[in-house]
Amino acid sequence: MRPSIKVLSLCILASTATPQAQSAGTPAAMRARVDSIATEIFPQLVAVRRDLHQHPELGFKETRTAGLVADRLRALKFDEVRTGIGGTGVVGILKGGKPGKVVALRADMDALPIQEAITPAYKSLVPNVNHSCGHDGHTSILLGVAETMSRMRADLPGTLVFVFQPAEEGDPDGGETGALRMLKAGVLTNPKPDAIFGLHLDPQINVGMVGTLSGPAMASASRFTLKIIGKKTHGAMPHTGIDPIPIAAQIVNAFQTIPSRQVDAQTPMVLSVGSISGGNRYNVIADSVEMQGTVRTFTIDGPAIVKTKMEAILKGVTSAYGASYELNYFTNAPVTFNESKLAAASTAAIGMQLGADKVFKPALQMVSEDFAYYQQQIPGFYFFVGVKNEAKGITAMWHTEFYEMDEDALKVGVRAMAAAVLDFLNR
Repeated sequence: MRPSIKVLSLCILASTATPQAQSAGTPAAMRARVDSIATEIFPQLVAVRRDLHQHPELGFKETRTAGLVADRLRALKFDEVRTGIGGTGVVGILKGGKPGKVVALRADMDALPIQEAITPAYKSLVPNVNHSCGHDGHTSILLGVAETMSRMRADLPGTLVFVFQPAEEGDPDGGETGALRMLKAGVLTNPKPDAIFGLHLDPQINVGMVGTLSGPAMASASRFTLKIIGKKTHGAMPHTGIDPIPIAAQIVNAFQTIPSRQVDAQTPMVLSVGSISGGNRYNVIADSVEMQGTVRTFTIDGPAIVKTKMEAILKGVTSAYGASYELNYFTNAPVTFNESKLAAASTAAIGMQLGADKVFKPALQMVSEDFAYYQQQIPGFYFFVGVKNEAKGITAMWHTEFYEMDEDALKVGVRAMAAAVLDFLNR
């Protein structure tokens, strides 16, 4: 992320480079080799994805998944395979046959605590745990890229650092996310990458298509917990206490004036209260109300601005009624920001690999990604691979019990990721 960028309008301009206007640096023969290998290993990609789908693991518990990844990288004769990075992370180093730059490629491995409601032959075997965000596909794609590059290593001008990250969805125990822990463990050192690449499967995009953006691609994500403190009393005598429930209702409504009335309408922002609870009996005025929520913005200072405005509302409303409050507000992930030159070159390269008509500019995503933490350290490019197929009934969103993917996206993901990485190395 670049500190000079303050508002959305300065950084969401579409790349001026197109697959026709900018020639990629990868030789045609190398691009053809990528397509050939991706087609050949496609059944293997499907088998790996289905195996991972049947055996999902939550954040920092991805021991089986990490073992499968490490074993596969060793079988591909990687120069080095490191395990236990940032908890359960895996890093594989592949040195090309020619000198050149260093590139990192990242995939996330964790699943979600969601019971799968669909019944594919490879249905999750773990109760209440499911790959309902597609990380089984992400890991399978990156393993496919690892095999593709290992077969082409004699012609690779540089070094590849494959990063298989735990806990992108966050630590189930409330600690730091997987990206932060891997960074603290030195994942971007020895060797230090010049750039990093990542992707996300997207159920809003038709299979076969790839979405790319320059500048912000996904929002920052902040989380808050809030306690409104009143005074308990008998429900028949509310005047002898301080009722936090109507106070909480006013606060929830007032919060909605922040995105609708207190920030520039041209700057997308979301403030959502996701849960609220208080009281323990029908005829007792509660002593407190607790709520949780999320804030999403596309500006660097957006989270801090929203917190300040929330504090002003809380002080005003609670003081008017003699109540008090406790607010805990923290940011889970910053804005996922694609460096413009890298985005332009990568978009062109993917277009040359897949066809110009297969690459487009999607809408900004209000969801977030801890890939953004890597982009704060080095230039990064994060893009979206479609998995939607209405003919097959594959339309469900992320983080739902009905999520599924058209597995043809696995081959598309390998080709697209390989194209972007090879283009960077060959320039």
